[in-house]
Amino acid sequence: MKNSLPARAAAAAAVLFLLGACTRETPAGWQGYLEGEFVHVAAPLAGRVESLAVRRGDRVAAGAPLFVLEHAAEAAALRETEDRLRAAEARLADLRLGARPSELAALEARLEQNRAAAELAQRDLRRQEDLFKSGALPASDLDRARLTHERNLRAVEETAAQLATARLGGRADALAAAAADAAAAGAARERAAWAVAQKSQAAPAAALVHDTLFRPGEFAGAGQPVVSLLPPENLKVRFFVPEADLARLRPGARVQVSVSGRAAPFAATVAYVSPKPEYTPPVLYNRANRAKLVFMAEALFAAGAAPDLNPGQPADVALAAP
Repeated sequence: MKNSLPARAAAAAAVLFLLGACTRETPAGWQGYLEGEFVHVAAPLAGRVESLAVRRGDRVAAGAPLFVLEHAAEAAALRETEDRLRAAEARLADLRLGARPSELAALEARLEQNRAAAELAQRDLRRQEDLFKSGALPASDLDRARLTHERNLRAVEETAAQLATARLGGRADALAAAAADAAAAGAARERAAWAVAQKSQAAPAAALVHDTLFRPGEFAGAGQPVVSLLPPENLKVRFFVPEADLARLRPGARVQVSVSGRAAPFAATVAYVSPKPEYTPPVLYNRANRAKLVFMAEALFAAGAAPDLNPGQPADVALAAP
């Protein structure tokens, strides 16, 4: 009987342990926090911040102006390229037009004079031939009259060719060179206009102004962010799943995200599950999950489903009911 009491006590302790293990609550979800993917708006060119159109905490629509950098030099370069483009286009148009009307009129008048001289020389040649046949004119005078007539005919042909050339305009290679100059001037103008446009930046999408990194008067380098935006669709929940629960979670699975202070949970869809295990991040340490081996997962909210949530807020994530 003495030995039976310790045995009974041990059996009772074992039963209590098993009952405690069976009745221990299994966590219904996983811990995590909200994370934002920020859009850092910068200008590709450096310059002093001339004006800042937003403040931290503002909500802006897509296309709303954010900031303007100084652009006096770029605007001057744009005006210069516009003048060069107009000059190149004028030269090209002038080459295509050919000679001026007064020059064409002068050539036409010279052609008529040469034709009249050729007609007169032809008549004189006929008279000289008749005199030569009658023996009243030496052969040298006949040759002189024939050469004069031929010279006048050549003058007519030369003037006619000059007139045709004047009406044609510039040569093909000259026209091609002028057209290339005009195209180069147009490209330079586009580049200068792009530089002016880049000094003013607008919101690429509707977003919350998370931070302004420069004040008016400060110098921002090329590609250096001036305004940081958080579009609502860039907000996600990052949570950590123990290895035992990993089989239940796959990309595309629907989850419910509970945030403190919100009565109803938010719907989200799992977008990523890390293949590498890690220990629970310090931000989630507590006595229940300290140093637990977990896998990081991320879920995205539906469009417009979580407009007033902020990065850093703790959240509890659970699988949605099927």
